[in-house]
Amino acid sequence: MPRRINKSDCVSCGTCQRVCFVGCITQGDDKNMIITESACVDCGACQLACTRNNWYGLFYIFNVP
Repeated sequence: MPRRINKSDCVSCGTCQRVCFVGCITQGDDKNMIITESACVDCGACQLACTRNNWYGLFYIFNVP
């Protein structure tokens, strides 16, 4: 189940991008971090590394058909 970033709480620090070992997290033109769901292997490294996740529920997990 790929993860999605709650863009309203993301501060675009890039921590999630640095720890993603498959390289599926990029920074968009609007400066928000974006997870390419088709490449996400759902390892959870981004969620664990995020310093804001514990308080703000920054990551969502979805079933993607």
